[in-house]
Amino acid sequence: MNRVDVLIKKTYYIYKRFNVQATFAMLYHEKPLSVVELSEFIRVSDQLIELDENHYFIIFAFTSAENAYKASQNIVHKLDNHLNSTNSCIALDAFDVAKTPQNVFNRLKQILSETRKHSYARIEMEDILDRK
Repeated sequence: MNRVDVLIKKTYYIYKRFNVQATFAMLYHEKPLSVVELSEFIRVSDQLIELDENHYFIIFAFTSAENAYKASQNIVHKLDNHLNSTNSCIALDAFDVAKTPQNVFNRLKQILSETRKHSYARIEMEDILDRK
């Protein structure tokens, strides 16, 4: 969590200093996936942190939530082909510098949990939390 905390704070600083947007995400995958493998499916400007054997934290740098959704669609599609599985999913959280890093992380975990339990979509934003 410490590395995630530092990256979120750094992203907030970049936004405040240069007005550059970003979107935070959490990826779930069922099958083994190394950082090297996943890095083939993301843009060079995006950042990855492996959280555990099934989760990655992603920062879509220079990217609005709408464009992060499109990037997520590409990632999920590529993972489906690479892993020969359709169990991967991504949670996206709207960028808000008022949220603490812990709040961002917890919301992403909640969104991902709800996505895996209740959604037919494999990419969800925070509005899934309002649908409970």
